[in-house]
Order: sequence, then C-alpha cells, then structure tokens
Amino acid sequence: MNLRDIAGTAFPELNEQVGGTLGDLEITGLSADSRKVAPGMAFVAVAGTKADGASFIADAVSRGASLVVAGHGALATGAPLLTVAEPRRFLAVAASRLYGRQPETMVAVTGTAGKTSVASFTRQIWAHAGHPAAMIGTTGVVSPTRNDYGSLTTPDPVSLHQLLAELADEGVTHAAMEASSHGLDQFRLDGVRLAAAAFTNLGRDHMDYHPTVEDYMAAKMRLFRDLLAKGSPAVIFADDVWSAQAIAAAREAGQDIRTVGRKGEFLTLKRVEHFRHKQVAEVHIGDDIFEVHIPLAGDFQIANALVAAGLAISTGVAAPLAMAALEKLAGASGRLELVGHTHDGALAYVDYAHKPDALENVLNSVRPFTTGRVIVVFGCGGDRDRGKRPIMGEIACRLADVVVVTDDNPRSEEPAAIRAEIMAAAPCATEIGDRAKAIREAVGMLKSGDTLIVAGKGHEEGQTIGSVTLPFSDHAELRKALEEGRS
Repeated sequence: MNLRDIAGTAFPELNEQVGGTLGDLEITGLSADSRKVAPGMAFVAVAGTKADGASFIADAVSRGASLVVAGHGALATGAPLLTVAEPRRFLAVAASRLYGRQPETMVAVTGTAGKTSVASFTRQIWAHAGHPAAMIGTTGVVSPTRNDYGSLTTPDPVSLHQLLAELADEGVTHAAMEASSHGLDQFRLDGVRLAAAAFTNLGRDHMDYHPTVEDYMAAKMRLFRDLLAKGSPAVIFADDVWSAQAIAAAREAGQDIRTVGRKGEFLTLKRVEHFRHKQVAEVHIGDDIFEVHIPLAGDFQIANALVAAGLAISTGVAAPLAMAALEKLAGASGRLELVGHTHDGALAYVDYAHKPDALENVLNSVRPFTTGRVIVVFGCGGDRDRGKRPIMGEIACRLADVVVVTDDNPRSEEPAAIRAEIMAAAPCATEIGDRAKAIREAVGMLKSGDTLIVAGKGHEEGQTIGSVTLPFSDHAELRKALEEGRS
C-alpha cells in the first residue's frame, strides 16, 4: 500500500507532505522497534518511557527502512522523513489501514477492575447467540480456533491490527477487547472501528504512570471521547463512585448512554441472592423481568455480567437470549476462580486482585456465603505504585479474619521491603515471603466453613524476581496444597 493511501484520508493535515512523489512510496510494514525493521518498512519513532525512538532512526535506516515517521523537529535522515504531531497515533491508525480487516462488530471495555471478565462474558454471550466471537485482553486471546495465553491488557497497535486481521480471516465477526489506561493514553486503540464501548469502575491503580486519579480517569474517557463514533452505545455501570463522571464524559461526547446496575436505566438490577457457587439476580429490561441464575460467586461478577449483557444487547443480541447466556457463563481465568476445597468443604479461590478496590471487592464478595473465617494471601508488585501497599494492608486486616502477606512480583525491588510497607498497616498479618509456602500454610489453616482467597497474580504463570521470570502458578500451588491436605 502506498503512503498516500495509508495517510491521506486518515490524516488530512499530511496531504501537503504526501501529495507529491512521497505519497507514491510503497510501504510493506510498520514498526516502532528498529530491530524489527526490514527493507520496505516504515519506522515510526515514538518516545518511550526509557528511550526516545528518534535515537534509533539511523539503525532503522541501516536495516532498510523506506520511510521514517517522527515528531515535528526531527532531523532528515538517509530515508524519506514524514513529520507528524503524534507518532503513536500515526502508528496505530496507519496499522489499521495497512492491515485493513477487522471483525465486523468490535467493542471495548475500560475501567480499573472487571475488564477481563466483561470481555470474556461478552464473547460468551455472542457465542451463545450463534456469532463466531473472540476476546482480547490480559489473559490472552480466545476465539473459536485459539486460546492463546497473553500478558498485555492492550497489545501494541501493530500486533493488535495484525491480530484483528487474523481473526477476521478466521471468520470471527464479533470481538470484545480490554482498553487499558496505558493503551488509551498511548493511542494503541486508535484505528479500531468500535460499535460500542463500556466503563466498569475506577479505583486507585497505575499511580506510577498517571500523575493523579483524575488524569487516570481522563485517559479512560478517551474511549468515549475520541474512539467511539458519535451516537454509539456507551454502556456504563451506574453504581460506582465514578459513574457520574463517566456518564458526563459520554454525554459530552454525544454517545448513546446505556446504564446498568442497581441505579441502571437500561438494565436494572432489583434483587440478588448470594449462594456459595452462584447468585440469583432479578433484572428488569424495559417492561420485562428476568430471574437469572449466574453460576459465579461475587457481587462484582453481577456487575460485570450486566455490563457484558449491555454490550451484547447493544450490538444486536435479543435481551432474552442474552439473559439466558448469563446462566451458562464461565468465569475468566483467575477472577474469583474456585480452584478446589478441603475434605470438609472449605473453599479455596484464586483472584487477580492486585489493587485496593479489587481486594476490597473480592473480600466483601465472599463474606455473604462464608460461615467461618475469610483467609487471604496477598502481596504487592515491585516497581509499581508504592502508595497502594499500606492501603491494601489495611483493607486486608479490616475485611479478612486471617491475613498472610507474601511476595507477588518483586521485580527489581527488595521483597522484604515491599512486605514491610504492607505490614506497617497490617498489624494482624503473618508474613511469609515464600509464596508457595504462604499458600501451603494458609491451606493448612482451613476449617469447615472457611474461605481462602489467594490474591494478586490470578492467571499469571510466572513470578518476576529481579529481571528473571520463574515459573509459578497460584492455581498449581493451591491445588498441590489442597491435595497434600487431603492425603
């Protein structure tokens, strides 16, 4: 595809630059990593957190880059130069035009917690309705032909648009994806043609990246403001403290606001009964009333299911069919996932809660069906928001009966120092640094009626210590400890 076709209509401000012979330049690929550049490709120099892509222009040219795209003020090189106001956005939109194909119906969900579950549930509802459907998110990619483990909530734009083209070629017609604040702020989703979008909630997270919570929220709201076509459905969970701000942002952007939850007007939750393995919800949709048996524990899973149903109904699934699909939902990996139980029936769950609000939600969610004690094992990651550590320690001691503080992914930090920052606000806690040992000790404490939550890593299959990621699975360690206890 030539540069004029890639940039001309998407970036009319570049018409003068691509109007001549430069516009005829054939582009075979795109990359922001000079090491991946091959002859005929365009190198897009983006400013990263550790290095400026402009420093690698010479390397990209030496590898055969046929074009360099950089910010205003970049110097001429041994290859044609195209200057743009925002190289990251150019990379994303150009990738969408170069690869072209996407599933016909795309939706995205943002928020602090629940994105993975909402994307997974939306895919499942679509599949129940007979649509070839996929999800893209923190746990990877799931489609009718693949179940690929992943680690990035929102992939880089070139990988994302390659993936969307592959899914379209597989026959996928519907796809739900997570929209992280990093991905939105860094323009990774620009170029995705969205039919609807959703917001779950907002809590403290990524304070190592965003200067304030308000800045964090503003990044989330790019989904409604800049990426969703005006007049499209904006499904918003109505019961969060940030819901009013999300509704205001969507309204200002001219979107079709559809709220869900106890305060919701599109899908209204009237009543919930909690059981150990399921919940029964009464949901009102217009004049219709549905009693839905959702096979998942946790009040927050009701919220996620309603957001997903809102997205599915907003993209053409009949309401009765969507409600029926909720009764067959499978939880996303590591999201209040029941791993097993002891010989006398104490339940053991793995949950991805690694931020204050998520930990508070999961501990509150298991209390209604726990007749004994709530036991929690958790830690905090290194090289991330340090301010949340004492907050999570306080929450754990306030809401759990037994607390074990252990290591999460310490990364480059000293593990004991991370634990100390949590323990400073958790006088009730026991400290066991070795995560596998902490899980075994917690399982050994379980008695009839107790509930154990191993929180923080969820679906992850490794533990990062220093610069090395070692194999580690909360699921595997918990199963092993439960089996040992039954033997």
